[in-house]
Amino acid sequence: MNCILFYRFAKNKFTLKHYPMELTEYIVMALKIIVGLSILNVWLLLAHKPTKWRGGNNVESIIKEFEAYGLSMQFCYVVGFLKISFACILIASIKFEFLTLIGSIGLMTLLLGSVIMHFKIKDALYKSFPAALFILMNVVIIYFSL
Repeated sequence: MNCILFYRFAKNKFTLKHYPMELTEYIVMALKIIVGLSILNVWLLLAHKPTKWRGGNNVESIIKEFEAYGLSMQFCYVVGFLKISFACILIASIKFEFLTLIGSIGLMTLLLGSVIMHFKIKDALYKSFPAALFILMNVVIIYFSL
């Protein structure tokens, strides 16, 4: 992110030049950290705890939330695996920029599914807010990474 590789014809060798990061690069890095760690928090630390954001009525875990959506436990595990994987990829993309689109588009797709499921069971609009916010953050990440 903050180094550019140049080929110096005069001395016939590659050199690294350091340039200060732009403000947008800091913003994108911060968004990657916020989105990635938030997804990991929900799926690893809060998976078996009730939150006001869970779909359905008085749902105490992610598995129960998926049941409220009419989805199987196996599907919950697949989605969980994918969300955790894409969150880790997004965090890794801070160092390895080529991973940015994979992690961001993957998470954005799954989060869009979350919003759709909240609407499907007619949840209160506020329950879709976290997923919608993370979709918006991923749009910003993608925009500034292209």
